Amino acid sequence: MTVILETPRLILRRQRLSDLDDLWALYCDPEIVKYIPDAPRSREEAQEELEWHMHGHPKHPELGLWATIHKETGKFVGRCGLLPWELDGQNEVEVAYTLARAYQGLGLGSEAALAILNYGFETLKLPRLICLIDPQNIPSQRVAQKLGMRFEKEMQDEYGKFWIYAINKEAVTG
Repeated sequence: MTVILETPRLILRRQRLSDLDDLWALYCDPEIVKYIPDAPRSREEAQEELEWHMHGHPKHPELGLWATIHKETGKFVGRCGLLPWELDGQNEVEVAYTLARAYQGLGLGSEAALAILNYGFETLKLPRLICLIDPQNIPSQRVAQKLGMRFEKEMQDEYGKFWIYAINKEAVTG
């Protein structure tokens, strides 16, 4: 098991093929995918995404979406991690977090996101991190704000409008 991060209640590790059923179940929840416009729409697409992230992002192996495991139960509860983007000609890295509904509202999203943010700044030495958030996704906005991120701007792509929340490393480390 390739563990990337560990928090008091979670283990974030590389995804593996045995995660497919749980990952697909996550994407079958309409309340989850309504805020992920490019989410897989079939089991095959979910498997392609999983295989894409099994060894890290192909162009940036230190980044990717990681299986998020609840320590107490050993269950796959989501996929969180760091994703590279090019926005307005600038390279960015997103703190991404998605948890199954049964595990939302327990502070696990904030716990995972904070560990990911610290990993990005301290281990990977990234200068800045962002979150891409649907304007209707209030819980995700709250998580970004708990990380110290601030609303930066609204953007639009082929899927619609989204908000950018951002934080620079200096804001955290002084």
